[in-house]
Amino acid sequence: MVTLLSRRGTVQMEPDVKQQLDSILSQYDGESADLIPILQAAQGRFGYLPKEVMRGIAKSLRLPESTVYGVSTFYAQFKLTPTGKRIVRVCRGTACHVRGGARILTEVERWLGIKPGETTDDMEYTLETVACIGACALAPNIVIDSETYGRMTTKKVVEIFSDRGKIKRNAG
Repeated sequence: MVTLLSRRGTVQMEPDVKQQLDSILSQYDGESADLIPILQAAQGRFGYLPKEVMRGIAKSLRLPESTVYGVSTFYAQFKLTPTGKRIVRVCRGTACHVRGGARILTEVERWLGIKPGETTDDMEYTLETVACIGACALAPNIVIDSETYGRMTTKKVVEIFSDRGKIKRNAG
């Protein structure tokens, strides 16, 4: 554990985490305008924004920790807890809702054993809901990582997740 001393107190983090954060921070000028790109880079590196990383960013940019936390919770792109290797997004837009999106969400929850915002114990899947994915003609939809599965039915959910370790590729 490395302890960083600053006017704002101490920030403790593992040496490897500190080294990785320092590598990210070295690519920026240390201006408060760099906050969002730094948060994006940190999340890209760590998979989420650990508390000690946000504290280190605040210290480096000479910003209150509350500012860094406020920005990271305002934008949906930032995650404060570890996410699964695979991100499953269920669309809750109007077209998907009208065409049975709630049933699709319920079936995905059943197969993964988690609710939106949660991650499976094996860290394989994180389930999210989104306002719209922009494929309304194919409603209802889910997106797994970057692949869209359209015209979903509960039967298709079963086909996709029946062997959770191997998601069936989209056949069209």
